[in-house]
Amino acid sequence: MTADLAALAALFADARRVVVLTGAGLSTESGIPDYRSPRPAPRSRPIRYMEFVRRTPMRRRYWARSMIGWPAIAAARPNPGHAALARLEAAGRIHTLITQNVDRLHHAAGSERVIELHGALAEVRCLDCGAITDRAAMQARLRAANPGWAAVASAINPDGDVALDRDDYDRFVVPPCATCGGLLKPRVVFFGESVPPPRVEAAFAAVAEADAMLVAGTSLTVWSGLRFVRAAAERGLPIGLVNLGDVREGHLATARLAAPTGVALPALVDRLLADRLPADR
Repeated sequence: MTADLAALAALFADARRVVVLTGAGLSTESGIPDYRSPRPAPRSRPIRYMEFVRRTPMRRRYWARSMIGWPAIAAARPNPGHAALARLEAAGRIHTLITQNVDRLHHAAGSERVIELHGALAEVRCLDCGAITDRAAMQARLRAANPGWAAVASAINPDGDVALDRDDYDRFVVPPCATCGGLLKPRVVFFGESVPPPRVEAAFAAVAEADAMLVAGTSLTVWSGLRFVRAAAERGLPIGLVNLGDVREGHLATARLAAPTGVALPALVDRLLADRLPADR
């Protein structure tokens, strides 16, 4: 890892406006699995947007499984990779951190200049009136409405959805919006749903103002993240990549380090901050 780490550090040595793109691989060391790494238990298929809004049985299924999976998401804590990026931001070297993750662990680690591309599981939004409520409050309502409902999870997805040991969702009660009685959905982008344009525009603007890009913990399989790497490449920005597995269009990277982000990012940040050069923000 030493030679690749040195190349990565050299890439960012003079960068003072780094835009960072992170994915699910950054949170696996916090106990939140990604969708594509091998798993001993089979994954449950992630719910799609149209089936959630159109089919009551699918909404019951999602919220029942989410009720069981949410405590694991809520209990997750930032790992050394999250902490390293927060340190780099505090040192004035990160312009913007764009994350595809919905676990809010970057905020918990201390990062502030964050664009949550796919939203956050910590919030619930009413699709009718737009009211935003806390996911913990929704958890309490779910449990109160389903006092006899219990299940054991065999696998969990990054969105908090789980594979359960039961599938009788017909009697599961999903509370409506407390404000208008409308339909509640976690404030995250489901598969088949578009990322809100203001987030996309803000992310592209960050890339346009950056002098380098760091990509960490993502295979770039989905377009929502890949487009920003392509934009950086089109601008001729140096692109550093930290990821264990294969990466779509990995040839766009100027330097690459195949290592766990929880190991590689602290080592990288230690090197970058060793000189303590003044930041130009």
